[in-house]
Amino acid sequence: MITPASNAPDRNLALELVRVTEAAAIAGARWVGAGDKNLADGAAVDAMRSFMDTVQMNGTVVIGEGEKDEAPMLFNGESVGDGTGPDVDVAVDPIDGTRLTALGYNNALAVFAVAEKGSMYDPSAVFYMEKMVVGPEAAEFVDLRLPIEQNIKLVAKALGKPVNQVTVCVLERPRHEPLVDQIRAAGARVKFIMDGDVAGAIAAARGAGVDMLLGTGGTPEGIIAACAVKATGGMIQGRLAPIDDAEKQKAIDAGHDLERVLTTDDLVATDNCYFAATGITDGDLLRGVRYRGDRIVTESIVMRSTSGTVRIVEAEHRAEKWSRWLTD
Repeated sequence: MITPASNAPDRNLALELVRVTEAAAIAGARWVGAGDKNLADGAAVDAMRSFMDTVQMNGTVVIGEGEKDEAPMLFNGESVGDGTGPDVDVAVDPIDGTRLTALGYNNALAVFAVAEKGSMYDPSAVFYMEKMVVGPEAAEFVDLRLPIEQNIKLVAKALGKPVNQVTVCVLERPRHEPLVDQIRAAGARVKFIMDGDVAGAIAAARGAGVDMLLGTGGTPEGIIAACAVKATGGMIQGRLAPIDDAEKQKAIDAGHDLERVLTTDDLVATDNCYFAATGITDGDLLRGVRYRGDRIVTESIVMRSTSGTVRIVEAEHRAEKWSRWLTD
């Protein structure tokens, strides 16, 4: 049990995080459908970084834009926050779904997760992992090491529905063709997403249109999603999936067991963590940024694992206050 006297994040931090994701979403939404994912991402990073410095925390970016994105801000190891308040690990993705944003497709989010310092898993630059996410009803029954068909049947039994009503969320990638064949052979349905598997993971954990998420996606996104899954009572499991021999050797040298199945608690080793997200484009989880005359309307979700609280926040913002991010 975390006491009020400890230097740990408390409930007052929750809405502060929403302010940060709202800023990133509003800035990124300026470029929805414009065809340039780098412009969208750059705007969201700039806004997120500016607002993050107002949050009362002494944060270190553990999962950031990082090495893969060669970002000038929000890189791994960067100090964020105003330097006061709790010592925390920070995981950010100013736009989970930059391609979705650029093309005007659904399910782009701005996301931000915080946990007690030292509690977030360090993947040592292994960028991809196998993942499975389910909601609380099936959390105690499934296992990534089991055959796909068996896991699907276990989910169906836990949910009290026939297998042909189980819907599995999968990133639409050539690498997932064998996985999709196995899901369909088991008799379940497949729901493809183009990008943005943080949204897919949360949807699976909350039973929001899908019952499971399966497939190989970003390791950073898996750790971010784990903070949200903690609040829902669901489960995420992962297994590192190096893309080549060099990355495999790097993981081995860092001490990783590549056969190990990582649990929710392995990915985020605390029961005191937060997740916030704001919709950029409409999706299964949240509505995207909307414009109503001189107002900008956002919809966000904020979760706190300690209390198991999930809040949906709709906010109106005066457009004139956001001119820096609404013009070229």
